[in-house]
Amino acid sequence: MRVNSLNHHNNIIQYPRAIDRLYLPSAMNEKSNQLTSETVTVRPVTSYREMGRFIDLPWRIYADDPVWVPPLRAERRLHFSRFNPFFKNGEWQAWVAYRDNEPVGRISAQIDQNHRQYHGIDTGHFGLFECVDDSAVCAALIETAEAWLVTRDTKYVSGPFNFSINQECGILVDGFDTPPMVMMPHSPRWYGRLLGEQGYHSVKDLLAYWVNVNFEVPRVMGALIEKYSNRVKLRTLRKNDFVAEMAILRDLFNDAWSENWGFVPFTEFEFAELGRNLRMVVPEFFIQIAEVDGVPAAFMVGIPNLNEIFAKLDGKLFPLGWTRLLKWHRERSVRTGRVALMGVRKQFQNTPLGMALAFMVIDGPRQSALSLGIREVEMSWILEENKPMRKILDLIGSRQYKRYRIYGKTL
Repeated sequence: MRVNSLNHHNNIIQYPRAIDRLYLPSAMNEKSNQLTSETVTVRPVTSYREMGRFIDLPWRIYADDPVWVPPLRAERRLHFSRFNPFFKNGEWQAWVAYRDNEPVGRISAQIDQNHRQYHGIDTGHFGLFECVDDSAVCAALIETAEAWLVTRDTKYVSGPFNFSINQECGILVDGFDTPPMVMMPHSPRWYGRLLGEQGYHSVKDLLAYWVNVNFEVPRVMGALIEKYSNRVKLRTLRKNDFVAEMAILRDLFNDAWSENWGFVPFTEFEFAELGRNLRMVVPEFFIQIAEVDGVPAAFMVGIPNLNEIFAKLDGKLFPLGWTRLLKWHRERSVRTGRVALMGVRKQFQNTPLGMALAFMVIDGPRQSALSLGIREVEMSWILEENKPMRKILDLIGSRQYKRYRIYGKTL
């Protein structure tokens, strides 16, 4: 079987640090790249103020959506700053669409050189897509992004990626009535229709599963764990040797996911940034490493669902947001979590030992999570065709409850 099932995105809460320096290398040369139709104007983001409009636009789109969780504005500023490791190997441009001088949509286009290395030098992406339910607005945004990509020798575009497959990606197409988990996107119901009108087709579906932490261990799961217990040692992250542990996790991920759809390996800089974020908010037991005969062979990374806290902040850390975050840190009052990373080395995939490793890293943190009040977790995302992992999730009584979709188009 193949158990290298869960991907992640690295926008965990990031504390502000010099967020006033935007990374807009392309925008400086794009001031004339403005599309105007009869009713819609699309303008490139070229300043701090315009970036504010870009960041604030979701508040307009989701004003009537009771389950949307506002992002932290400070974190978004940081995401679009020079501190984002994506910009070491990528370039981008952002635009905002206006009607009657009111923002009605936004989009980005980006070139990821790491993605081009693995999937073709003519590939590009769109992302950060938000739009009112209006075909003309969507068309103006898409045409603008595609024109930018064509000038950079792009023949095939896919998305949304915010900014890469190793960050948030996909449009929600099923499961609109429940709030998104931390580092997962949320979308209105009309996005898929609007993209279809612009010639985009479904490329890949990504699934999210809902799991009761207090599940009953299936007989086959218990038998496999017992069978290999003399060879497999399960341990938590060693924070006193954090740099070395991050290197182990990065190596495990890049090996486990290397043959998956859309795979782009984590760079050293990307994983270092992920590690800094994990260190601030993730208890050691949320990270499990399984060793076979003393060699790291599988892992799992869980994250407390900080969206439970963010939902109360309306994107603001000040004046009371920090207080609420500190209170959560002291009291561990979050009741849900997300398994955001999981993988088994290729050499063990499609073997009984590989299944045992997957069972072990799933089972390892359960009692500790329950002791902190974590009752339910999302496992996401999982490729739709990954039937072995979906079978494991069926065995422990989980249910598929959300579906996300990647779209593509030949230019």
